[in-house]
Amino acid sequence: MTRRAAEIRLDALLRTACDVIAERGLANTRTADVAQAAGVSQALVFYHFATKERLLAQAFAYAVDQDLIRLDAVMNSPAPPLVKLRKIIKLYTPAGRPTSWSMWIDGWSESLRTPELERISRRLDLRWREDLAEIIADGVRDGTFDCADPAGAAWRISAVMDGLAVQLAVHDRVISRRQFTEWVRLVSARELGLDPTELD
Repeated sequence: MTRRAAEIRLDALLRTACDVIAERGLANTRTADVAQAAGVSQALVFYHFATKERLLAQAFAYAVDQDLIRLDAVMNSPAPPLVKLRKIIKLYTPAGRPTSWSMWIDGWSESLRTPELERISRRLDLRWREDLAEIIADGVRDGTFDCADPAGAAWRISAVMDGLAVQLAVHDRVISRRQFTEWVRLVSARELGLDPTELD
């Protein structure tokens, strides 16, 4: 197998592992489940990942990296702060079946016991907040937003999004996706001196 073929196979295994973890949960995912879903032998899974714990940690890191790629696309775009804010809120909002949010919720829980997962989830959480704070600060500088504390506003907006996303992902029909979106827009608008309709 060439190095490129091995990288492609590893990428496919990590994508499959993420799907299995989102469906079964970190605690209930076995290497055999990932191998079966990927259509490969369990020996191949162990060839790439020496242990189940390593597989789970690398799959979680892979999912984080995919989110950060999407976040980087927003941050590196030439769009003005208000457009970037709309895009980052949309990225954060659970879409379709909230399987990726199920994975993050599971990852946060496992992070209490697994230092490697805690480091990975912390990296994603802090990047979201840092980038959101940067967008807010840019908007304050150009007069789009009115906010005395961009870092604090980023934490408060993120905390509301996290809390609502957990409710949306875990408790079926407790809140709707429309309510999630409306409430996040309302909180963001209040933090940044906007009319909520500006975030539509």
